[in-house]
Formats: sequence, structure tokens, C-alpha cells
Amino acid sequence: MVLISLAISMENNLLNKQRKIIHIDMDAFYASIEQRDNPSYKGKPIVVGGSPEGRGGVVATASYEARKFGIHSAMTSKRALQLCQNVIFIRPRFDAYKEVSRKMMEIFSRYTNLIEPLSLDEAYLDVTNDKQNIGSAIEIAKQIKQVIKDELNLTASAGVSVNKFVAKIASDIKKPDGLTFIGPSKVEAFIEKLPVEKFFGVGKVTAEKMKSMHLHTGADLKKLTETELVHYFGKAGRFFYKIVRGIDEREVEPNRETSSIGAEDTFPCDLTDHEDLYFELNRIARIVHERLQQCGLKGRTITLKIKYSDFIQNTRSQSLSQPVNDLETIQTIAKQLLDSLELKNKKIRLLGITLSNFKEASPFIKKKDPDQLELFSFDE
Repeated sequence: MVLISLAISMENNLLNKQRKIIHIDMDAFYASIEQRDNPSYKGKPIVVGGSPEGRGGVVATASYEARKFGIHSAMTSKRALQLCQNVIFIRPRFDAYKEVSRKMMEIFSRYTNLIEPLSLDEAYLDVTNDKQNIGSAIEIAKQIKQVIKDELNLTASAGVSVNKFVAKIASDIKKPDGLTFIGPSKVEAFIEKLPVEKFFGVGKVTAEKMKSMHLHTGADLKKLTETELVHYFGKAGRFFYKIVRGIDEREVEPNRETSSIGAEDTFPCDLTDHEDLYFELNRIARIVHERLQQCGLKGRTITLKIKYSDFIQNTRSQSLSQPVNDLETIQTIAKQLLDSLELKNKKIRLLGITLSNFKEASPFIKKKDPDQLELFSFDE
């Protein structure tokens, strides 16, 4: 009896130490703010970013009405117009979005100090020990969603689980205005059913490679040893090995520094023509520019990443005397860096642009506590 009681006590202690993580993700953030502030946009397909003439620019956010036509972020304006001729293009108002984000973070801080923003519209919260002694992460998530609705007249979706990976995936399940809880006993089964595309770090190219190996879900990945996963996918294989077993030891880190912001794309067909390369560079630069504007950041170092058809990769960087975030400078220097490479007879499969060496802190937290913005590219 003593041994049984001891075992139960140990199990309870482990459960008590289980982390309670919430991932909050605002619903169509930019577009929802525009529809809130301009009632004439309500119920209509709108996109923030891009160009109404379809001549350039990319979609930053699409309203749910626009998404019904297949419009999504990082899509070109031209393609958005092809999908929906009545789509309304709206110029971004980053100052307005930053102010809403600041209010969001203030709401989160009523419940915990362990807040890790990923961008203006999403954040992780560790509520293992919450300020209001509510105890239930599900109840905290419900309250936060309601406060956002009452005070900001916007909706958010929440994922609640025992680690960051699962909480983030869960927040996307019942959008918009959803709340999904994945309890400790359900985590491993949940991950086993996940398509490989949902795994962090898996873009189009890696997903295609996995599927060619008949790896379609977390359960398929789980059949491989850690050594095999590292062999096929490099150091990401170690992450895959742990995560398919429900292991994600990353903590919610509120004080991490922003190191870089960028975007990159892998092309469906290798590029050889300089005009095509310039076009893609300009498109990627616009995405980087919008992300810099969103975050209120300027960088002194611009880096070009290029990967060839044989998977050999090069990077070229240029550091400036003053920090920049204007589109023209980013595009000009990216082209200069591209021209500095010997590309004769080379086939290009990937281009990327990154800004680093920042001067300013992220706008949604105190300047003494700069945040790490996990702004992922839309492919690998």
C-alpha cells in the first residue's frame, strides 16, 4: 500500500509540473482591423497589401470572405484578382496594427508575465502559474478570447496544450474564433495523425521528399529511428524524432532578441534568366519590407541567399552605415549582391533576402526586452 501511495504521489507531482501553454492567434488580423474600423468593408472580400491594378505587391492578409475564393497571404496581387475580380485592396496601416498588438499584449500580461510574441498577431503564453490563480489553462484562454472581443472588437483563436508545438497547431484547428485543447494523454496520438506539412520546418520541398519516401503523417515519421531521420533530414531530424513522441522542451521565452527578418522561396522550376531572377527578388523584397514595417525594425546588414539546382548554397551580405527598411534600398542591394555572383550556366532553385543587425526593438514590448520574431518564410 505504501508503494502504491508513493507511486500515485510521484505521478501527481509529475502532472503538477506539466506545463500549461496557450497559443493565441488573431483571426485575419490586418483584414479584421480594417473591417472593424471601416464598416463598409464588413462581409466583403478584402486583402491588405498588394496592388489594385495587379501590377505588383503581395497579399499580407486576406479576409475570410476573400479566402473563400482561394486568396491567401504571400499570393501576388495579379493572382488574387484572377481569383476574385471584386476583391478590395487596402493599403496597410502598420501604426494601427501595432497599437492593437500593444493592447493585446497588455491583456495577456493580466494573466502571465511569460509571453513570447511571434509577430504582431500571435503569441505563446505560459500559464502554468497564472497571476490570477485561475488554474485552468482552458478557462484562461476563454477569458482572454472574451476580453479581446469585448475590448478590441476582434476575435482570436486559441490552442491549449502542454507544449508550444501542439498549442500552435491546435490554435489553427477551429478558426476563426476557436479554442482547441489537446490534453497530455492525447498529445502523441494527435501528432501521429498530423500531415507532415504541419510540422515546423517542413516546406514544399521537404514535404515532397517525405512523401516520396511514403512519409505522410507523424505516425510514418515515428517508424524511423533518430539516426535515420538525421540522415535524411539533417539536424531537423532530431526535432522530428522528439516531436512525434510529444516531446517539445522549448520554453516560452519573453526576452529573446530579434536576430533577423527575411523571406525566401523555392521555385517550382529552376530559373536561369536574369529578368526572372530580378522579378522574384523584387517580390521577395516586398514581403521582407512589409515584415520590417510590421515590426518597426531597421537593419544594417542585407543578406542574399541563393541555392542552385545541385543544392549548393551561397550567401552574400552587405552592411550599411545606417539601418534601413525602405523597399527601394532592399531591392537595389539584393540585385547588386545577385550580380556579384557568377551565374553563367547556373540554374537557381531558391532565392532569399534577410535583414539583420537591427537598431530598434520590437514595437510591442518594452525596448529593454526585445523579442524574437519567428517570421517564417513561405517555403524553405
